[in-house]
This record gives sequence, structure tokens and C-alpha cells, in this order.
Amino acid sequence: MALHLDSLRLRKVAVWGYGAEGQAALRLLRAYFPNKKFGLILDADEAARWDFGDDPMIEVVTDPPSAGTFGQFQYIIKSPGISPYPYRKAMEWAGFRGTRFISGTSLWFGHHPRDKTAVITGTKGKSTTSALTAALLRASGARVGLAGNIGLPLLDVIAVDPPADYWVIELSSYQAADFVGHPAIFAVLNLSPEHLDWHGDVETYYNDKLRLAAPGVADLVIANAGDTTLMSRLAGIEHKTVFNHRGFWHARGATVWYDDVCVVDLAQTALRGEHNAGNVAAALTIVESFGIDPRPLLPALASFQPLPHRLTSIGSRDGIEYIDDSIATTPAATLAAIRALNRSDLVVIVGGFDRGVDWASFVASVPKLNGLVVTGQNAGRILTALSAANLSVPTVQVADMESAVAAAQSMLPSGGVALLSPGAPSFDQYPNYAARGRAFAVAAGFEPIDDRIAGIGVF
Repeated sequence: MALHLDSLRLRKVAVWGYGAEGQAALRLLRAYFPNKKFGLILDADEAARWDFGDDPMIEVVTDPPSAGTFGQFQYIIKSPGISPYPYRKAMEWAGFRGTRFISGTSLWFGHHPRDKTAVITGTKGKSTTSALTAALLRASGARVGLAGNIGLPLLDVIAVDPPADYWVIELSSYQAADFVGHPAIFAVLNLSPEHLDWHGDVETYYNDKLRLAAPGVADLVIANAGDTTLMSRLAGIEHKTVFNHRGFWHARGATVWYDDVCVVDLAQTALRGEHNAGNVAAALTIVESFGIDPRPLLPALASFQPLPHRLTSIGSRDGIEYIDDSIATTPAATLAAIRALNRSDLVVIVGGFDRGVDWASFVASVPKLNGLVVTGQNAGRILTALSAANLSVPTVQVADMESAVAAAQSMLPSGGVALLSPGAPSFDQYPNYAARGRAFAVAAGFEPIDDRIAGIGVF
């Protein structure tokens, strides 16, 4: 059962981790309990980056995570970026002593147990689908909250006045892993290996990602019928409906159909690619599942703008167009971007943080290209896959973004496209995918694009 903040009033509480979610948790706790002492569990390097001298009621704990460290507190709000798996034994021992580990997401659901909530996840496409869903619901005249992993921690909107009619919440696999709550809708867009460094292996990643599909959690599960891995995992789930299946909202190429009627042609929108047709089909299914006919809302798609760093053209220079798809953190997402552009005069910059993901399926499916520029921590893994397949695509390895852009320029004819679609996270060189996208723009000679995602918040 999700927890209400009032349950923390007489308990000793700590926040574990101080990223965006940890900061939101501490802001909320301080606002709700202005005179209460809180613990903040950080490693020494993290603690050194922050000054909490203006709040004497914060106790910074830099002892290594252990049963003893955790056992000092009755409730610990764990930041989603921290994997629990390396600390499982210590957390279990602390649990035996009475420590309860909770998440910011579960705290939010403790305050919104009966709200109309659509929780959206998937290996790729979840931010775009969340933003699309919110835009369509707003087009119906509803007041809608768009928050979660998309860029606004739920704890920053735990109390809004007036309240939202609907909530659209993007959830990462990290947030799903320890989810407690009861959403109205849980939508899963697709399933392929990712975040193996956090989850440990593919099986654990899939189980964590689909935690909300278990009986008794969500009222309705919405699943992509075109994803065989996903559908096999949900075979025993009865409280579900689907998209991407004839007779339902589904994508056919870059168009969206309902049964045998074409209702959306992406050529009339700013969205590119078959994968975005699937995202639109998912959003329409979610809206319809709330009891709203989405057909009168379709004009809202014409004004919908793609989210930053998602197949975003940043401009052309000296006959080369530069497209930023830095959000692509899996090989499957990179393949989707290549297919969306559907052209051979293309050089793709790939590589980044090594999460142990196999690139064999990418190599087996990649079409003819002008070239691949490989960089980042997992460059060796990608090159090994390319070598094993004897792929006849010109390939060069470089050390940094400036060299990557220069290499792409040298491999492209006039009129070609340089695509940054790394297929890997950014953490080997950049704090996040947005910083990587900005670096690509600068290396290509452009001003960095605006990273703000339109539609986040409650209105």
C-alpha cells in the first residue's frame, strides 16, 4: 500500500541519493515538516559537491551503505538512480530491524490513490507518448498533469490547486522496480534489453519493467501487440487491451489506423518515422481508455512538436543536415531512427556508456549507410560485433564528439545527413543525453537547441 506523508511525522527519515528525485524529496520533506531533522545518505564525493550549511536539521551520512547505516532510520526514500541490487543483503538486514525503503513515486501515489492516472513506460518512446497523451487530453478541455521521468519529479507536484483531471506519468524501469500504488492505466510500449548495469540481467530488467502489470496494481494494462517479447510476458494478464493490432488503433508504416480506416498520416505532422506512428496509436488508445473519443482531438497532432534530442534536425551547413537523436540509448532505438530517415546517404554516430548490451541484432539489421562513426566506452563491443558480421559499412573509431562530427563530414556527400543516434547512454562522457545532444550541435557549428519539453507541468 502506498504511503502518505503523515506516516513520516513521528519517524526518523532519510533520503538516499541527491539527484533530481532526491532533491525533490528533500524539498517536499522540508516544506511539509519545517522543523524536522532528516538524514541524507550520500557517498563522500557526492556530499562534497553540496553545501547544506543553511539547514542545520540535515544530517549528512557518508558511511558506506550497510545494515548499520540504514538501520539508523525508520523510513528511507531511495532515489531511483540507485540500484538496490548491490545492497540487497544490507537492505534486507535493515528491514529486519524495522527500516522501510520507499520511493518518491510511491509517496505521490499515497496522496493520489483515486486520481485518473496513466503510467507510461517502455524501452523507447515513453517520453514522446506521454507528451502526446497529455496534449490530446488537454485538447479535450481537461486539466492535465504531465510529470515523472519526463523531467518533473512527481514530488514537486504532489499538491496542486486546482487538482488535475488526469495525470500522465512517465515511469522508468528504475521507478517501476520499487513501485507501490494503484494507477488507472499502465501502458507498456515495447520491451528490449536496456539498463543491464542497474538491473543486473535481462530477466530482472523485464520483471522490474513490468511490475505494474501484476494483478491488483493497475486497473487496465495497455500493451503493444506488435512486440512479441512484451506480449509473451503479458500472456496471462486478463485486464489488458492492446494497440498495434488490426481492429484497434495501430500503425501501418508512417500512418495510424483504426480497424480499416486511416486516421493519421505523419506526413501532416512534425513527427518522423514508423515508431512515432506507434507512439500516436498508443496515445490514442490511452485517451480512449479514459472514456474519451480521441477522433475529435486529432487536430492537436498537427501542432505537436517532437521532443528535444529525438530525431530533431538542428540545421544544415555546407550541404550536410545534422539530426540529433541523442535520446537513443539502445541499439533498437538507433535502428528505428535509421529506418525513420530511410536514406542511404547517411552517417550515424554511435557509442557511449557500456551497459553490456549486445549489438549483434543491430549489425544484423542495419541497412546500407555511408558510414558509421564509433565512439565511447562501448566502442570495442560495437566494433567486435561489426567485425564478426563482416559488415561492409565504412567504419571509423574516434575519441570525442568533435572528432565524430569531423569524421561524419568527411564520409558524407553534399546533401547527406549526419545523425547522432548513439544506441547507448551518455554517462561515459556526459551527465545526460541532453548534454550529449548539445555537444553535437556545438561540434557541428550550431547553437545548442532548447532542451525544455513543452507540456510538462499541470495545466
